[in-house]
Amino acid sequence: MSGPSDEGVLDPWVVEWMAANPERARPLEDLSPEILELARGPVGFPPTRELADITDEKVGDIPIRIYRNEGDPTGLVVYFHGGGFVIGSIGLMDNVARELAHSSNAVVVSVGYRLAPEHPYPAGLDDCESVTRWAMANASRFGLPTPAVAVAGESAGGNLAAAVSLRLRDAGGPLPVGQVLIYPALAGTLTHPSAVEFDGLIISRAGGAQYWAAYSGKQDLDRDPYAAPLHAASLAGLPRALVILGGCDLLRDEGRAYAERLRDDGVDVDDVCYAGQPHGFINFDFPAAAVAHECVGAWLRRIFVGPGAGATSHHAT
Repeated sequence: MSGPSDEGVLDPWVVEWMAANPERARPLEDLSPEILELARGPVGFPPTRELADITDEKVGDIPIRIYRNEGDPTGLVVYFHGGGFVIGSIGLMDNVARELAHSSNAVVVSVGYRLAPEHPYPAGLDDCESVTRWAMANASRFGLPTPAVAVAGESAGGNLAAAVSLRLRDAGGPLPVGQVLIYPALAGTLTHPSAVEFDGLIISRAGGAQYWAAYSGKQDLDRDPYAAPLHAASLAGLPRALVILGGCDLLRDEGRAYAERLRDDGVDVDDVCYAGQPHGFINFDFPAAAVAHECVGAWLRRIFVGPGAGATSHHAT
């Protein structure tokens, strides 16, 4: 087990990977149309996890991809991919969706929400909310009770999962049974110490500022709780949460601050920090990702059954 004192020491395996893969390790700060087209491509890494059934559909005009494993599903997870609100796609994050479905044995609905700068806030969030509402209304299609629906996402997708939960709470429900926030971006332009300490490690403050300018349409959204959930007046009444953090992630401290605020407002929270891991370690399928997927899957299976054990906060190697 690793504690807070050493969680920010970069894993030697990651150091070697970065040296061997400088192009992939370099922060993306070029948002030219040519780069955006490449970074929104339809195909990611070759699949390493086979599933029983994968189908492409639409909810209205919103593309979705539905992942099913063998056997009766435990629940349904609506998944929002990362990419700073400007890049990424269902295809590029196919590996994360497959692992979610495998580890939890849930049906996973991956959402092709609209991206900035062409579609600034709240377009992408509107799409994510629409698909979440659709999922809760159609859970019986998958042989599930309505409460067995959770939302999940990493980085910008973690922001969207948190924001959808806030929106549904403020609309009076129904609510997802849980929210999985994987190294989420939640603070708008507010800077935390980890953002300075790990600037340039996979992602950068300069790149983040460009992503935020694109997503916000250059509006001041720092106090809009659906754009920057960390600044919501209250987090009471939200679904229970699992917050996954990287010890060497620029976004670590804002994710941890959100977990603490959730806990202070009476929400059941489990937060796990993977020591030595940078932003994107799950997307990149680093060795620590396998352990994180097991954690996420076990947590989802538990909440789909019903109220589980007490919430925890700990650090993982």
